[in-house]
Amino acid sequence: MLHISTQLKDSYSRLLTQRQIPPYSHNYYLKWLRFYLDFCRKYKHASANPAALPLFIKKLQTKNQTHRQQNQAAHAIKLYYVINSDAVNAQKISSQTSADSPAIQKAAGAPKPKQASWQRIYTDLDAAIKVRNYSPKTYKSYASWVRKFQAFTSAKSPELLTGDDVASFLTNLATKHQVSASTQNQALSALLFMFRHILKRDFGRLEGIVWAKRSRYIPVVLSREEIDSILQHLVYPYDLVIKLLYGCGLRLFECLQLRVNNLNFDTMILTVHDGKGLKDRTAPIPSVILDDLKEQIRRVQNLHQKDLAARYHGTFMFGAIEKKYVNAAKEFIWQWLFPAKELSVIPETDERRRYHLHPTHVQKALRKAVYKSKITKRATAHTFRHSFASHLLQANYDIRTIQQLLGHGDIRTTMIYTHTVPSETVKEARSPLDFTKESDRAVSQQL
Repeated sequence: MLHISTQLKDSYSRLLTQRQIPPYSHNYYLKWLRFYLDFCRKYKHASANPAALPLFIKKLQTKNQTHRQQNQAAHAIKLYYVINSDAVNAQKISSQTSADSPAIQKAAGAPKPKQASWQRIYTDLDAAIKVRNYSPKTYKSYASWVRKFQAFTSAKSPELLTGDDVASFLTNLATKHQVSASTQNQALSALLFMFRHILKRDFGRLEGIVWAKRSRYIPVVLSREEIDSILQHLVYPYDLVIKLLYGCGLRLFECLQLRVNNLNFDTMILTVHDGKGLKDRTAPIPSVILDDLKEQIRRVQNLHQKDLAARYHGTFMFGAIEKKYVNAAKEFIWQWLFPAKELSVIPETDERRRYHLHPTHVQKALRKAVYKSKITKRATAHTFRHSFASHLLQANYDIRTIQQLLGHGDIRTTMIYTHTVPSETVKEARSPLDFTKESDRAVSQQL
């Protein structure tokens, strides 16, 4: 099988990031590119010629590839054509500018290309995110804002960027695009991170910014009847996922990243590792789904035995734990609680590994179930986490306990759920000392 050169792989990976291709899909795109280049070499086609793409797709059809895989492969090859097109244009510009004299270039006022310096920004941003153990979603968000900032400043050289550029960009977001306050703050955080950790300087105090008005958002909460109605229209394994979201107050990615060793049936405790903000927490396992979870463990164990028999390379691990424990990826306790249906192939090493259930599959199944249940509320996966907190508060659970179960760092975040439950008015305030006297009197009367 043909191996992609390091230069082409780096250029292609940068383009995938610029086009906002999810990081978990990069390996698939590189795989299709490798297959395409090998196809062109084998059948004597010019890889830069778009006429070879239909022939390649037709070859995939003979290999019984799905329509989704064919569409992804076509998109991957079209992005490869973009790299070739940019390379050809750059070569033409280079030949033209080399033929011109310095006097003509100065008279024409031709600017020097700054694209290389911005490419370094994205490379250093990726490295800075990984060094701080931030999530891939953080990199995706920050890189997106940096791209928008680059376009807003007309690809101005990063060395010439100032606080005025940041202020103008943030003001434009609030006035022209009318973004929310949280979106504007996210953009500010991304640019602040870029200046401090990539450019190694601060943009100073920002003045004259039009800040977006912060509004109080009250989350959507489902009733228990609505939740049961939705669950009736969900099939395995999505019904169990939703039960965990509601029963334990999990975020969707926290639920899908659960492993077998996160469940302790002896103490009925579920442990969430590396939740939002890389914080761990525990939640009680609902007793009503105990049998369902044990059955899920048996399903995972059967699938694991088949994977071992097929000599797969293990599950996807985190950090450096696989280097420390070489066989950890193949151990049963590290397998996903909700494994993906098919093995993933890593293009660089041709390893076959098992990933967890993809979030989009859960979201798609949930949308269909909500539609069939005919409820009049907008329900997403996160709505069940809101319902978990609201129903506990309605059952007179302490707000601090709810904060710990949700993993909130600030009690003010949890306090939003006080607006999702009916308020009860106390007409007459009484002292706890009076409560004691009344209770003692009631006990004496009973005796």
